[in-house]
Amino acid sequence: MRTRCNFKAPRESSDASSPRARALTRAALVAILLLAFASPALADELKLVDGSTMQVDEAWEDAQGVWYRRGGVTYLVERSRVRQIVKASRGAGAREAPGEKTKEPGANKANDVTVVKAASDDTQKSSDAVEIWIYLVGGARMEVDEANEAADGVWYKRGNISTFVERARVDHVERVVPQPDAAAADSKGRPREFRWTTGSARLDSIIRQNGARYGVDPYLVFCVMEQESHFNSRAVSPAGARGLMQLMPGTAARFGVRNAADPAQNVSAGTRYLKQLLGKFGGRVDLVLAGYNAGEGNVTRFGNRVPPFRETRNYVLRVGSRYTKGE
Repeated sequence: MRTRCNFKAPRESSDASSPRARALTRAALVAILLLAFASPALADELKLVDGSTMQVDEAWEDAQGVWYRRGGVTYLVERSRVRQIVKASRGAGAREAPGEKTKEPGANKANDVTVVKAASDDTQKSSDAVEIWIYLVGGARMEVDEANEAADGVWYKRGNISTFVERARVDHVERVVPQPDAAAADSKGRPREFRWTTGSARLDSIIRQNGARYGVDPYLVFCVMEQESHFNSRAVSPAGARGLMQLMPGTAARFGVRNAADPAQNVSAGTRYLKQLLGKFGGRVDLVLAGYNAGEGNVTRFGNRVPPFRETRNYVLRVGSRYTKGE
């Protein structure tokens, strides 16, 4: 049914240029400008099923899950991990529409995206200091600069290097706001040092001890071990490589390993082998990784270059990108 509109535009007043009309016009313009530029400091909250709470610049959801933005970076988290999305208040005394302030995941339609203005400067500074940890299946974890979760895995960034890790290998991604005292201590002119753990204090200690003993960065040992065996001391490859560092029988014999399943013997031999490769190839990590994967003889045969084997090149790319610090 159509509704007939009887509104008639008022005739232009002959006194539009009068002082009173000009004053009213100025007042209206001031009101419009105030409304246009008003940007209250808002921040949303994500209440997770594990009981923790994250303050974010803005949060919304769609068919893929729950999205949130913090520190200029957008992240995706599985809907099953979010218990509640708490929307920011619209201002003192403002009434919230029913269901607007607190939303349960799944309440919106697939294409219904709620956008909230950026949070205050204090919230921004807090988000910049957040620690991002990727937890791998089996208990290992590593600290990264950024992490973006997708259906098939996680893209993460360390320094200037972006790397992808498959969803099957990721347990979850965690973002933690450090304690003020710890954050202040880490910022006293020292370079950023990414932290890591295999999930076993004993294995971490073995890696660090061998790294210090043989002059090899423990994080390089960690990266090689993660790629080779996923920290499984009893792993055996179809080619016969064994243990945490996946030592071939000839390599194990060269370094006096009697039991390749023993973490202490295996890590010691693997670290010494990395040390030997670092000396042979002048500290070039790409050639060290290529030699570890394909044998140093193949690297030498191809003119001290990464051999043109697909497996080896993928290995160098994956492990090298994880290890590179972007310094």
